[in-house]
Amino acid sequence: MAYRFLSSRIVPSSNRLNRRFIFIFTISLSFMYLCYSILFCSGTIMPNQRLEEHRCVHLKNMGSKKLLQKSHYCTISAKARVISDETRAVTLLNLTGNQSKHSAFQKTQDVLDHKQSNNSNSPKYGNKKLPNALIVGVKKGGTRAVLEFIRIHPDVRALGTEPHFFDRNYDKGLDWYRGLMPRTLDSQITMEKTPSYFVTREAPRRISSMSRETKLIAVVRNPVTRAISDYTQTLSKKPDIPSFEELAFKNRSQGIVDTSWNAIRIGMYILHLENWLQYFRLSQIHFVSGERLITDPAGELGRVQDFLGLKRIITDKHFYFNRTKGFPCLKKPESSSQPRCLGKSKGRTHVQIDQEVIEQLREFYRPFNVKFYEMVGHDFRWD
Repeated sequence: MAYRFLSSRIVPSSNRLNRRFIFIFTISLSFMYLCYSILFCSGTIMPNQRLEEHRCVHLKNMGSKKLLQKSHYCTISAKARVISDETRAVTLLNLTGNQSKHSAFQKTQDVLDHKQSNNSNSPKYGNKKLPNALIVGVKKGGTRAVLEFIRIHPDVRALGTEPHFFDRNYDKGLDWYRGLMPRTLDSQITMEKTPSYFVTREAPRRISSMSRETKLIAVVRNPVTRAISDYTQTLSKKPDIPSFEELAFKNRSQGIVDTSWNAIRIGMYILHLENWLQYFRLSQIHFVSGERLITDPAGELGRVQDFLGLKRIITDKHFYFNRTKGFPCLKKPESSSQPRCLGKSKGRTHVQIDQEVIEQLREFYRPFNVKFYEMVGHDFRWD
């Protein structure tokens, strides 16, 4: 102890200060070097990636396949960017509430789709998959409304047009059909609608060969009202066709209905359903009431969401009744200044039909309706 005390007394105070200064200076320099290294690394990662992206595109345009294969970024980083962007999209959905969830998803998906369509070299988000669910019918039953309403759900991606694959384009193959579908994430359902499937005899077998687990949705409506609506649509396109009465009856005085006329044949639901049940369980087919779709759209869409295994996000908050069209519309989305209603052809005024003709058709359809009610376990009260 005495030695240490004497030594400390002998060493000049100026030397001790110098050593402390050198020590502090060394620590400070090391800390500054560490910070500089971190900042340098983080600041140069993104520029390097952009440089590599440019290099990948440049090499691809030059046709330099060998050089392109050597670039680690070209082969690996694109997948990483897809995962990163998809993660950001899912995070955005999780951060938003149910009411704005669809709007956030649509904005995100629209941006991603826009990027893909404008840049052939951009990464693809999600995969094109064969449909998990199909709206198979019926024509003039309300299928367009169901499609437009259900597609606002963030977990549903639907093809907007009718592909008619299982009735008209089956020879083009499943790869062609898959190519029509929108890109979906693993958690999303892919859907399409073609109302003529329900009355196409080959459709159930063909859909079953694609997947026996496909979920099917059929929108059914009073067959008399449906036939009149069908005729009204045809008349708007072909004004010179015969009258409804002429087409509906082989012999009006005897009340013999012409079941070969497509507008009449479609409404014989039980006959078509029997064909579907040869390939699918009844539990795989959900029937939407076309009448209740107008009076209670939220209730009908709630049952559709349950059938598809989706969380009930679409509620009565999404709808309002348009008195001019006599049909429900979707309330104004956050991304739009206008509400979303179906096209001008939806909700059009029907052709006036003699009440006696309507009663004759009701009598014709009654036995078919009763059997249909018994088969599906629900009375639609069309009689």
